[in-house]
Amino acid sequence: MTFSGSVDNRTAVQDVEPLDVARVRRDFPILETQINGKPLVYLDNAATTQKPQAVIDALVHYYLSENSNVHRGVHTLSQRATDSYEAAREAVRRFINAREPREIVFVRGTTEAINLVAGSWARANIGKGDEIVISGLEHHSNIVPWQLLCEATGARLRVIPINDSGELMMDEYERLLNRRTRLVSVTHVANSLGTVNPVAEITRLAHTHGAYVLIDGAQAAPHQPVDVQKIDCDFYAFSGHKLYGPTGIGALYAKSEILKEMPPYQGGGEMIASVTFEKTLYADPPARFEAGTPHIAGAVGMGAAIQYVSSVGIEKIAAHEQSLLQYGTERLGSIDRLKILGTAAEKAGVISFTIEGVHPHDVGTILDSQGIAIRTGHHCAQPVMTRFGIPATARASFGLYNTRDEIDALYDGVQQVFEVFG
Repeated sequence: MTFSGSVDNRTAVQDVEPLDVARVRRDFPILETQINGKPLVYLDNAATTQKPQAVIDALVHYYLSENSNVHRGVHTLSQRATDSYEAAREAVRRFINAREPREIVFVRGTTEAINLVAGSWARANIGKGDEIVISGLEHHSNIVPWQLLCEATGARLRVIPINDSGELMMDEYERLLNRRTRLVSVTHVANSLGTVNPVAEITRLAHTHGAYVLIDGAQAAPHQPVDVQKIDCDFYAFSGHKLYGPTGIGALYAKSEILKEMPPYQGGGEMIASVTFEKTLYADPPARFEAGTPHIAGAVGMGAAIQYVSSVGIEKIAAHEQSLLQYGTERLGSIDRLKILGTAAEKAGVISFTIEGVHPHDVGTILDSQGIAIRTGHHCAQPVMTRFGIPATARASFGLYNTRDEIDALYDGVQQVFEVFG
């Protein structure tokens, strides 16, 4: 079996040591939970992941032993908190292979990271008649900020179409690029279908036209190796809570030479060099974009999550999840009246499906009665649903702690759906 991951970060996994899933599962206390009298089968990892004890311990340790504001105090607790906060920034840098820590800005998550770029770099560099290219696979967080920008500036939004397999039509993408293209903003892995986009090639083509590139990495960073230098993107965004870390924290990577030229996104404390009533001088990045007291505990927890994922091995995780994807696709694909949407050649651990004659919400409700957690709805990707002529799907998404037994439980749960609806 070979990894069907991004062609930009392709990793041969046939020689990777198998993941010890039983050991990994012991690290996640919530997996011992009973739901409706059944063992929890958690298959909603694309929405958020569960947290290992190491992350929980890191959060508790921070609040018990280090709680203080960062960067502002000479006292010991403040120095400890600052050291932990900046150590987390370095952990993010290593994880995505950025060149230096100052290229990492802490934000609330991928959504805020994209809005930061839209509100800062794009506001300063995109005007009337300019074009922004996104794809037909995008999460609303990578659509709405650009629509707002276009409404405010007179820029134009253009969309890369997708084929029936849920893949970008790269020939159409190339035709969209022109001298007016200022930004290309695309997802690395589609949350609705699991499609893995060729982001290095997308970036290369955009750069030949002088356009900048932002990659939404929310669904990629937890599941496969990411190297922003190899991709050569100008911006890369991802969230901590999808990476086995806390909610309310994420990271924006931007090339240092770009960050230096970007105006502030928010004003307040921490992001300044000096303030008078006549004029404010702003701090150098990343502080310029981290106004106010940051989510210090969240950053510490995100650093602990990255350390945990790295200790398990991202290549092992990728291989394990690809094995689950293959097994789950075969099992669910054998069921009459069940249709899997998203059959891209390059795909991550997401299976999005519909059942003839049954609304996805009803599917989710019956599965929940069996202790099985999946996501149902449009997955904040309504244009994808429109493309396939459906209102919603049921979506099972895998994480490092999932097993084939849990996929079998999902298969059995679908049979319960048929027993109820015939």
